[in-house]
Amino acid sequence: MKILYFGGQKSGKSTLAEAKTIELSNSKPYYIATYDGSFDDDEMKIRVLKHQNQREENFITIEEPKDFISKIEEGETYIVDCISMWILNNINSSEEELIKQIEKIENIDANVVFVLNDVNSGVIPFDKESRKFIDLTGVVGQKLASICDEVYEVKLGLTSRLK
Repeated sequence: MKILYFGGQKSGKSTLAEAKTIELSNSKPYYIATYDGSFDDDEMKIRVLKHQNQREENFITIEEPKDFISKIEEGETYIVDCISMWILNNINSSEEELIKQIEKIENIDANVVFVLNDVNSGVIPFDKESRKFIDLTGVVGQKLASICDEVYEVKLGLTSRLK
């Protein structure tokens, strides 16, 4: 089963996705963390620490910022948190390359719960790199939604099932 949770910052999507991942798993599931820590951002370090504390001992953590698909094995259960960071880490890749990566997941018989930030509801950014990030987030999000069995939008800790 493939499931997508998407929503804005601090909407509760990770908490809900973690609970769903545990519910789907017959054993300790895997938590694929995509943040690579290369930005030397103290605020992000605090966010990462909160996520680590939140998941406690419920998951086996795999840190993989660029090629998380290679870590997914058949018959296992995973959460990928988050696809937005994976896109940022692969910002120099083409749209086609990222879509090909997502398409590989479709054929793997594993439970995968994806977390994606909804960044597409604002204005078009002025700078080229921000536009590319937002465009890639939208395109990758559409592809994920198409391959997922369930899709949930999260706002204020509440889910709306879209698919």
